[in-house]
Amino acid sequence: MKINLGYVAISKTLENITSSSSLSYSIYKNLQNKEEKLYHVILSNLNDLKEIILYNIKNNIHFYRLSSAMIPLATHNEVHFDYITPYKDLYKEIGNLIKDSNMRVDFHPNQYCVLNSMSPTVVKNTVEILEYHAKLLQIFPVENPLILLHVGSSAGGKKAAMTRFVHNFYKLPMEIQKMIALENDDKVFMIEDVLNICETLNIPCVLDYHHYICNHNEELTPLLPRILRTWHDKTPKMHFSSPKSKLKKEFRSHHDYIDSSSFIAFLDILKKYYVDVDIMLEAKAKDEALFKLVRELKYKTNYEFLDDTSFNTK
Repeated sequence: MKINLGYVAISKTLENITSSSSLSYSIYKNLQNKEEKLYHVILSNLNDLKEIILYNIKNNIHFYRLSSAMIPLATHNEVHFDYITPYKDLYKEIGNLIKDSNMRVDFHPNQYCVLNSMSPTVVKNTVEILEYHAKLLQIFPVENPLILLHVGSSAGGKKAAMTRFVHNFYKLPMEIQKMIALENDDKVFMIEDVLNICETLNIPCVLDYHHYICNHNEELTPLLPRILRTWHDKTPKMHFSSPKSKLKKEFRSHHDYIDSSSFIAFLDILKKYYVDVDIMLEAKAKDEALFKLVRELKYKTNYEFLDDTSFNTK
């Protein structure tokens, strides 16, 4: 079983490099040179993204989550601008780096993206958020583009909320439907719920193991074949993080680093299925957590490391 490890958005190693520099609407609307300022913030974010991708390539990181905040105000109702044409050459350059290195990248929109909301306004805004992410994945372009969502609101009860998700999903443009995957959360929509939706819609199911242990005591094993089947011929993606502490109020929060013993135990469950898996590490220390985990795995296991972040289990 081959494992590729990935990290989220920001490299802790690269100082003063971020693809998430912001520009709030309250500041933007009062600027004299608002278009110029917005242009330079976006240009800075894209140039920094290029540096992060180069860093990933040099360190053999094959899996990376792009920042949704790359283009400030892209989905704000009061701001309308072309965030594609002025940067086309830079998008192409970054896209070629991603493609030529065979790096897997994806997006995970924030909590404002709620496809099953009972509010028509929120659903409309959510569609605009999804269109924004899809545009970026297409302009790079990314092979097997993926936008990862949670089911969202539980208003009206879980069953009704799941039905709303399915109903609103079918209203999306087909090219966006093909990009969407669903993840279980830590409170309401458990892996069984997400699996049912994914099987109905024929979309991938992303297992978040930390979320799973927040609301389950039983064995994961019976569900794994179903989770893996939702990916068909694509490499499954999963999430792993460690609780901030064992205290109930902090158990759902992410730790800065990954508990290597728990991670090894998780892989022991997975390797029974002989399926390659890409695992996104949702740790606050980002790439530093990834490389700390690698050092501990080399010490604790006999995994065959293929490069800095990929290995075969035995």
